[in-house]
Amino acid sequence: MYRTHDERRAAEAMSGQYAPHPHIGGRTAALRALAAWRMEWPGTPRCVVLTGSSGSGASRLLTGFLMLCDPEFRKQLPLAELDPTIVPPELPAPAVPGPDGLTAAQLLWVLADHFGLKASRVEDVYAQLAALDAPVTVVVPDVDLAGAIRGLDEPARVVREVLRPLAATETVRLLTDVPRPLAAELAAGLPPGTVQVIDLDEPEWDDPEGLVLQADALLSPQFGAPELPFTTDSQTRGRLAAAIAGRAAANGPGGSRLTVQLAVNGLLMAPEGFDPADEQWLPRGIGEALDLHARRLGAEPELLRRMLLPLALAEGQGLPLQLWAPLASAVAGHDMGEAIAGAMTLAGPFVTPGESADDGRTLLKLLHPGLAEELRSGLPDGGRAAQTQIAVALLEQVPAQNWAQADPYVRDYIAGHALAAGLLPQLLTDPGLFTFADPVPLRAAVDAVPLEALGAPARTYRRVAPLLTRTEAPEVLRAALLETAFVEDGLRDYADAVHALGLVLPWRTLWSVPVPGVSAVTAAALPAPSPSSSLSPEAAPLRVAVLVVPEGTPGALPLGGAAVMVHGLTEPTPVSQDALDPTAILRPDEDERAAAPLALSRGADYVRVWDRASQEVVAAVISDVPFTGADLSPDGVLLLATERGAKALRITTPA
Repeated sequence: MYRTHDERRAAEAMSGQYAPHPHIGGRTAALRALAAWRMEWPGTPRCVVLTGSSGSGASRLLTGFLMLCDPEFRKQLPLAELDPTIVPPELPAPAVPGPDGLTAAQLLWVLADHFGLKASRVEDVYAQLAALDAPVTVVVPDVDLAGAIRGLDEPARVVREVLRPLAATETVRLLTDVPRPLAAELAAGLPPGTVQVIDLDEPEWDDPEGLVLQADALLSPQFGAPELPFTTDSQTRGRLAAAIAGRAAANGPGGSRLTVQLAVNGLLMAPEGFDPADEQWLPRGIGEALDLHARRLGAEPELLRRMLLPLALAEGQGLPLQLWAPLASAVAGHDMGEAIAGAMTLAGPFVTPGESADDGRTLLKLLHPGLAEELRSGLPDGGRAAQTQIAVALLEQVPAQNWAQADPYVRDYIAGHALAAGLLPQLLTDPGLFTFADPVPLRAAVDAVPLEALGAPARTYRRVAPLLTRTEAPEVLRAALLETAFVEDGLRDYADAVHALGLVLPWRTLWSVPVPGVSAVTAAALPAPSPSSSLSPEAAPLRVAVLVVPEGTPGALPLGGAAVMVHGLTEPTPVSQDALDPTAILRPDEDERAAAPLALSRGADYVRVWDRASQEVVAAVISDVPFTGADLSPDGVLLLATERGAKALRITTPA
C-alpha cells in the first residue's frame, strides 16, 4: 500500500497509468515545460516559444495547455487523473490576444485594451507594461494566421513589432506559437535564459505514443467515428492507429499530427475496400495524403489539387460555396462545376466549414494551413498566374460593376488576389470599391503597393484609409469621408461618382483650399455694393467664409496682428481681394445662430452637427489631424479648418 497520495501518484506516473490529456493525448514533455513556465518554477525562462513544421501540432498543444490555465475550463477536465507535472496551479486566466486576421498594430492595441492601458503611442504600451506592479501573463497563439490578407508577411511584423518588445519587457511572461523561421529571430538578442524554444520536431520533444493515441481517438466511435470493422474492434483499431502513426513519423522524429488526421479522414470518408493490414494507402506526409486518397478513389491526384487550389488561395475566414466552382474553373481553364458538385467524397477529408457568415452564406476552407501551403507550393511563378485568373473571375462576379451588390467576399478580398497577381493598381480606380469594401483588408493591400505605382484616386484612398480603419466607419461615413478627400485632392469627378453610388450622404463638399496654418474660420457676409441709382433694387449681401491665416500668407489681408482670406461660402472660387475691406465683414449675431435649425459641437478630431429640435446628430465629421476651426452658417454650410487648409460642406441631411 502507498503511504501517501503523492506516493501513489508518483508510482502511477512511473507505470504510465495517468490518463492522457483529453484534447491532445500525449505531449507530456512539452506540457511539463509549459506547466513549469506557468508556475514560474525556479530556473524556468520568462518566455516560451512553441514552433515546429506545419502540421506538427503546436497550435493544438497550445490550445490544450490553455484549457489547463482557464479556471472555468479546468472544471471540465479530469485533473485528478492527469499527470500532476503537466497541470499548472489554478491562477487567473492569462491574456490571450488572438492575431487571426489582425495586423501587428491591431494586435498590440487589443492587448493594451485588455490591460486597460491609457496609451496613445506604441512606445507608451510597453512603458506602461514595464511599470506594472506585478508581472502579467500573455499568450499569443497562431501567429502564422496574422494579417488581413495573406502574403504580406504580417507574422514577421508581429514578431518584430509586438512579440520581441514584449519578450524584452521584464514584467511580461510570454508564451507564443510562431512559424519555425521566426522562432530564432524572436529569441535572438535577448539575455540568456530569457527564452526557451520548444521545437516539436526535435527528438527532445518526440511523442510517438501521443501520435498513436491521436490516431486511435480519431478512429474510435467513442469520439464520433462511424462504426466500421476497423473502428469498432479495439485490437484492429489499435494496430491500424500504430501503423498510421508510424507512417506519419517516417520523415522525422516529431511526426505530423496533420498527416495522421488527413489519413484517418480519408479512410472514414471512403472506407469501401480498405484493408487495415495494407499500409500502401497510409501517407507519410501531407502531399502523399492528398495523392493516395485520390488514387484510392480512382481519381487523378491533379484533379483533387485543382479542386482544392481556390481554397488554398482564399482569403479571410473561407471561400463562399457558390464561388468555389467558378474560381476552380478559372484556374483550371475548363469547367469544374460537375467535378465539384460530386466532390464530397474526394475533397471532403480536406475541407471544413469556415466561420458562419453574418448573412447566412456557407463558407469553406481547408482543414489546416499546412494543407494550403502544400497546395500552393506546387504552383509555378509563386501562383501569380492562378491569382490573375481568380482576380479576373471575381471581377466578373460583380453585377454590372455595382460593388454594393457584389458578394462580400468579392468586394472585401478581390484586392488581395489582385495584389498577388500584380494587378492591384489597375483595379484601384472605382470609388464604389473604395466605399463598399472592408477597409481593413483593402488598406493592407493598397499599402503594399509602392506609392508611385498608384493612380490619383488610389493615393487618395491610401491617405484616408487609416481614418476609415481606426474608426471602423460604416459605408455611408466611408463614402462621405472619401467624397471630401477627393475634393481636397482636386478629384471632383470622383467625388461626384461617390454621390452616384445610391447612398444618402450627410454632406456635399463645396470646396477645399490647401492653405496651411488656418487657425479659425467664420461664416459671414460682405455688404452689398451701393446701388447705381435710387431705382435699382438693393443687392443681397455676398455670403463668404473668412479664414484666419498667418501674417504673410500670399493673398491674405492684414487684420489686427493676423491676416484673413475671404472665400465664397458656397462657391469653389475665392473672393477677389482687390479693394476688399476686411473691417466691413458682417458676422451672424447670436440671435441668428440660435434661430438656425442646426447647431455645432466640436472635439479635437471630430465635429458634430445637431438638429436643435430633435437633438439628433445629422452629420459627424472626423479627421486624422486636429481641427483648428469650425463654424456653421445659419442655412447649414459647415466650415472646417485644420493645419492643412479649410473646406466647406453643405449639410444635406434634413433637420
